[in-house]
Amino acid sequence: MEGSWVVVGPPGGEGRVGATNIGRLRQGKSARGAGVTSWDLRVFAGVVGFMGCLLLVASQLMSAVHQVQFRNGATSVNFRGLQVKQNLVRKEQAEQIMHERLIQMATLATTKNESDSDNFALWEEPYQQARKWKPCAAKHSLADEEPGENNNGYILISANGGLNQQRVAVCNAVVVAALLNATLVLPRFLYSSVWKDKSQFGDIYQEDYFVNYMKSDVRIVKDLPPHLQSVDFEAIGSQITDNDIMKEAEPSEFIKSALPILRKNHVVHFLGFGNRLGFDSVPVHLQRLRCRCNFHALKFAPEIQKLGSLLVQRLRGVSEMQTEMDKQLFGGNMIDTASGEERTDDAGGPTRYLALHMRFEVDMVAYSLCEFGGGEEERRELHAFRETHFPALATRLRNITVSPEELRSQGRCLLTPEEAGLILSALGYDHRTFMYVAGSQIYGGATRRRPLTRLYPNLVTKEDILSSDELAPIKNFSSRLAALDFIACASSDVFAVTDSGSQLSSLVSGYRVYHGRGRAPTLHPNRKRYAQILSEEGGIEWSGFQKRVRTMVEEYKRVRARPRGRTVYRQPRTPGCMCRAGGDGSVDF
Repeated sequence: MEGSWVVVGPPGGEGRVGATNIGRLRQGKSARGAGVTSWDLRVFAGVVGFMGCLLLVASQLMSAVHQVQFRNGATSVNFRGLQVKQNLVRKEQAEQIMHERLIQMATLATTKNESDSDNFALWEEPYQQARKWKPCAAKHSLADEEPGENNNGYILISANGGLNQQRVAVCNAVVVAALLNATLVLPRFLYSSVWKDKSQFGDIYQEDYFVNYMKSDVRIVKDLPPHLQSVDFEAIGSQITDNDIMKEAEPSEFIKSALPILRKNHVVHFLGFGNRLGFDSVPVHLQRLRCRCNFHALKFAPEIQKLGSLLVQRLRGVSEMQTEMDKQLFGGNMIDTASGEERTDDAGGPTRYLALHMRFEVDMVAYSLCEFGGGEEERRELHAFRETHFPALATRLRNITVSPEELRSQGRCLLTPEEAGLILSALGYDHRTFMYVAGSQIYGGATRRRPLTRLYPNLVTKEDILSSDELAPIKNFSSRLAALDFIACASSDVFAVTDSGSQLSSLVSGYRVYHGRGRAPTLHPNRKRYAQILSEEGGIEWSGFQKRVRTMVEEYKRVRARPRGRTVYRQPRTPGCMCRAGGDGSVDF
């Protein structure tokens, strides 16, 4: 283990052979007189031979100990004052820091007694503006009657990606089914070699609730009728892949490409269906369907709700939850964990916690083409990963030159745990902040995490909060585990985003806007501006760094309607999803 020492021989150094012991022998010889007899020489030779044997045995024992420690991930071995380290061990234990000067200043700032971590503004949205927006997608679009069976046929989707990509695909499918006047078959989820999860819709969401909630807008069935179940969709021309329809396509493209097939064959199968429906050109009544689906109809399965409620209650340190967010996430499946011992903050209330979505997995790091301070070893490792997992990208890179520095200046590089910690430190969160980290394995492991944990030691994951027995039923299902991260992030007092392109960050941010009632802030850095700030770190003092970071984050926290081109899943303040209340009680949108 780091800092451990292996001592051979008795304490005090009597068993060591070195200059000191030889000096003692010399002193002993001088004390007996200047003459040296043959007996003296034989005794001296015997002692030296005996000590040599001891040293040989000790050396062999040391080698054996070293091998055992190496297999167990030991970081170092100390023998006769020499620190012996292996490359793998060094990688696991050393801190990999890119911004040493800023980290030193941040460490001082987060441990100051006068830190403003208790500042109420750190834990709130601009409430006066945010509270004016109310959820209004609960009203279904067709108030007069439910859609009947007499329509153009059936829409079936097989959604790719992980939990959050599939969630978007489901709600987009609801809109397309309504647009084409078709019956939607309960969506199927494709198996991914990346996510390695065979879960289907009913394993993650409540099927009956979904069907019943949307029945006033779209007819949804669990299976195709028998006469269509054995049909080869590709053979009859009813299969549409992501190559056949552009990303974020307008509704007119679906009418043009899919409706004729639907009318002819009475079934269309969308294979993949990743982000295939746009936003700005979708009529308000169809936009509302998206929000009804995402914010109301999709409820996690009871098993996930119960485990999620247990996770959140332990994070808060209380046994009762009564927020609007809790009702939406858990319904009637909140577990009563009243056991006597509860954790509270300094004011005696529930513990506040910040959720950080750390998007720094090896696949994302490799695909970004950026460099993160790991030198040639990092470049070789990421190159090998691309050759194996992204062969098309690896092939393109052979013919072009990519500048990691330019990518970083454009804001296209992921934030490291260290850089995320610097933002939180600059915002005023001190070292006592209780932090939940969502996401998969961080590339670089403990080496990469250590700068963050140095700033924020109270850092936990779902694996820290829930026991292995509690996680056992879903441990081999990445989408169900991701659902727990969704729940913990949505329920947090503050949610911190590090990657604007992440579907989880997008969906959780929007969920908090919609159901948070103006009390669920999200911290969202501008990576391009942050890269500019970091590029000047050599000449910037902590106060200047704080000011620029706070300005960057505060700009995103401004309450405003969804800008053109932005997703309603992240920014639901838009017609059909949320309504803005006037001072006289009226609402628009």
